Amino acid sequence: MLINIVGAGPAGLLFALLIKRRCLSWHVRVFEQNPPDATFGFGVVFSLNALAFLERDVPDFHAQLIGRLESWPMQRIVHRDERVDIDGNGFSAIGRLELNQFLQELCASAGVEIEYRRAIVSIDEVRNCDLLVGADGANSFIRRALETEFAPQVEWLSNRFAWYGTRQPFDCLSLTFRANSDGSFVAHHYRHSPTMSTFVVECDEITWRCAGLDGMSENDSRTYCERVFAPDLSGNSLVSNKSIWRQFPLLATRRWYVGNVLLIGDASRTVHFSIGSGTRLAFEDAIALDRAFAEAGDDVPDALAAFERERRPVVEKIVAAANASSYWYERLPEKMKLQPWELAYDYMTRSGRMTDERLRELSPKFMARVEMERAAKTRGES
Repeated sequence: MLINIVGAGPAGLLFALLIKRRCLSWHVRVFEQNPPDATFGFGVVFSLNALAFLERDVPDFHAQLIGRLESWPMQRIVHRDERVDIDGNGFSAIGRLELNQFLQELCASAGVEIEYRRAIVSIDEVRNCDLLVGADGANSFIRRALETEFAPQVEWLSNRFAWYGTRQPFDCLSLTFRANSDGSFVAHHYRHSPTMSTFVVECDEITWRCAGLDGMSENDSRTYCERVFAPDLSGNSLVSNKSIWRQFPLLATRRWYVGNVLLIGDASRTVHFSIGSGTRLAFEDAIALDRAFAEAGDDVPDALAAFERERRPVVEKIVAAANASSYWYERLPEKMKLQPWELAYDYMTRSGRMTDERLRELSPKFMARVEMERAAKTRGES
């Protein structure tokens, strides 16, 4: 059995590791266009639920990963210089490069063949195999090579975002809202190592144009964002890594596999970064695909059918929540009018799936604050 995997990100590497461990005689090859020490962006974040599924499904991998993570038991909203802490909403994070290199080491020790600096320019280069896995991200070459068959659909969000890092160590995963004469901004930030944090700046299109960010260089944009978020950076600068302004693509594919060619992770659909589930879904895809082969053996058609049958309902549920979250940010100027506690509550219920009852169970201290503020507001109106 020969398996070719295009893309050495979390989805491709974890599947390569798991399937090679399961089937030692199978030949597993990974092709990656970038060098092994390349990465774009800074950190990735996991919810507590994401770590729980790793502990359940791949306990040995979880045990090795957990000590590498930065973790915290809450989330913070900062609006109008007021901090609103949301208890019970814990997350963990790790640097993208550290995660990839950790997976690279595990794959090498398991006997996976990884070829870096190998850009695939024709699908024929990798298609002569029993299974071809496209794990090559949102701009997937494999998906584009078979675009008619996979039938992708893309909706581009109007907001702009730029992905930075900073040496400012933040207490927890935070959303900081700032406004100036140009408009409204929000930063998604969290530490992903003891000395480094991820800092994603987002704004609506009107703000982006009014600020002149549409015509600025990468360096000038970084300097502008440092000024906007100066109160939060404590004198630290922002760090660029190809930190250009982008729009987020909400990508979905009608088919996940065509013959013996399968898409996993962001190659098959994207999940907005505001819910921190992109890497989780990539890992879950890898685990589910390995499990499908455990049941089907070397019967590729049966394994791929079982994989999609199990995964699609789960993925579509999470994608729906992620899309609802992304649309919430598209109304950023409107949200800026809310009081800090109101904005935090509106944020926590943005997907439509979080009821007050569930929020009381998850975040009792935060909901006590919300109910106190509601009562005070009602008394004031009466």
